[in-house]
Amino acid sequence: MDITTTSAIEASPGSSFGRKIRAYVALTKPRVLELLLVTTVPVMILAERGLPNIWLVLATVIGGSMSAGAAATFNMYLDRDIDAHMQRTINRPLVTGEVTPRGALVFAWTLTVFSTVWLLITTNWLAAALSAAAIFFYVVIYTILLKRRTEQNIVWGGIAGCFPVVIGWSAVTGSLSWSAVILFVLVFLWTPPHYWPLSMKYKSQYDDVDVPMLGSTRSGSQVGLQVILYAWATIACSLLLIPVAHMGLVYSVSALVFGGWFIYESHRLYARAVRGNEPRPMRVFHASITYLTLLFVAIAIDPLLPF
Repeated sequence: MDITTTSAIEASPGSSFGRKIRAYVALTKPRVLELLLVTTVPVMILAERGLPNIWLVLATVIGGSMSAGAAATFNMYLDRDIDAHMQRTINRPLVTGEVTPRGALVFAWTLTVFSTVWLLITTNWLAAALSAAAIFFYVVIYTILLKRRTEQNIVWGGIAGCFPVVIGWSAVTGSLSWSAVILFVLVFLWTPPHYWPLSMKYKSQYDDVDVPMLGSTRSGSQVGLQVILYAWATIACSLLLIPVAHMGLVYSVSALVFGGWFIYESHRLYARAVRGNEPRPMRVFHASITYLTLLFVAIAIDPLLPF
């Protein structure tokens, strides 16, 4: 046995361990965690009307990340049968076998318990309760009850994605307010025009596994019209925050400019579908992410300015 072979054997356990860690991280859907950061931290700044305690922010983000990771892991555990037949999900850890179903389930429950206890200790009971409710809603209401039964699944199931804003708000204030409710509804209205274009892109894959996403059950023009309606409703809701939360010039201009761009992309999707052209739904998908990110950056900046 030469030195090269010996080194490879010695490196194997560490390499295997690293792959295992990456597989468990992948179960938490890290890209979704980015959205959590984008919405939670700015809302905490708004609730404080300034910079909140940095340790409170870190504690909330850590707890929220564990909570979102738990929900995502439960989701992958429950959907592992259909994930194996969809091109965009065939590399998920439960499909490749990098993580066993039992391992994923233990991991999900561990994150659930740890996130709830962590938020209870480091923030308050309301934030902890909302975190547990978010997991329940995503796993039971969306994944188990709605996803495979109705094309409106993402509308009501998307409520789970609204919880980070109220968790962040309650972590700072220990209560909820109309501003928090508006932010919750804003994310609720934003979710369908964000996700439906993605379901248009992967229409054939959803058809293959009998998951009735709107983008796979309706024509491009019908989906495009729904995207327009929800995009307009999202922008209208964002403007309600101006009088209710006493938002200033930075947020007001941002809500109008970025909202106008989001609406433009939504109309463009519909127009192309009506004309029979390739609708290019991923333009709206990416635009929706950019819109929400920029809007919440404005939410964070606005309370810090003197005007």
